[in-house]
Amino acid sequence: MPVKKAAIKDLKSSKKKALKNANEKRNIKELLKKAIKAVDDSKLDEVKKISLTYQKAIDKAVKTGWLKKNTGNRKKSRLAKKVKKAVKK
Repeated sequence: MPVKKAAIKDLKSSKKKALKNANEKRNIKELLKKAIKAVDDSKLDEVKKISLTYQKAIDKAVKTGWLKKNTGNRKKSRLAKKVKKAVKK
């Protein structure tokens, strides 16, 4: 455990940041799973809503620096490809 006051404050802030990052990561993964499940079940209205929410979450993660730009674009592109394939069927 840290002894100095500054080290204690730093520990608190790092715990908060870790919690925020974990929540953001979980949110993005859950949205992706929901979208893929909706694609598999051929629920097109649901797919569109979830994919927009997913893209918004990815954009926010890129904006805050949690994800790199190309990683965010890749994730969005892969989901869009799956959605497009499902719409064609």
